[in-house]
Amino acid sequence: MERIIVLGVSSGVGKSSFARRLAEQLAIPVYHLDTYFWKPGWVESSHEEFSENQKNLVDQQCWIIEGNYSTTYDIRRKRADTIIYLERPLAVCLYRVVKRRIMYHGKNRPDMASGCPEKLDRGFFTFIISTYRARKVKMRKRLAQFIEESPQNSVFFLRNQQDIDEFLKEKATTSISDF
Repeated sequence: MERIIVLGVSSGVGKSSFARRLAEQLAIPVYHLDTYFWKPGWVESSHEEFSENQKNLVDQQCWIIEGNYSTTYDIRRKRADTIIYLERPLAVCLYRVVKRRIMYHGKNRPDMASGCPEKLDRGFFTFIISTYRARKVKMRKRLAQFIEESPQNSVFFLRNQQDIDEFLKEKATTSISDF
């Protein structure tokens, strides 16, 4: 467990918070894809720039890369040895997105690019609701494919706070040589 992808069913599922905690425990650098995709003022990076940044990240020995970004998933997948997938109920994700908006009102989150203060609009909220079910199906297929391609890879499916806490307590504190 040296090259880890943290994925989630939706925004608000807790990918960034989980990845930060995992990075602290494993002493592995964490990279939040939002900081590479977004430029100040919520301007999107070009696909080429975003891809190139990720190619540089995955060339490192150890890393945790957090974020879904399906269009560049293969860049991360090819070098990863572990995927940790968070799937919490839609209501939890929506609650957490609203809570995050309130907590970071007018400020940047630590996992977001500079110059992108927290925001929440109807379009984003609708996106979360309208894509939730389809993403569950897509992500589960992605996890199965990851193992099929390389059976030595690991996938961890965390469905609730108890799963997350137990993983961080048990799996993340086990030395890498024990896997």
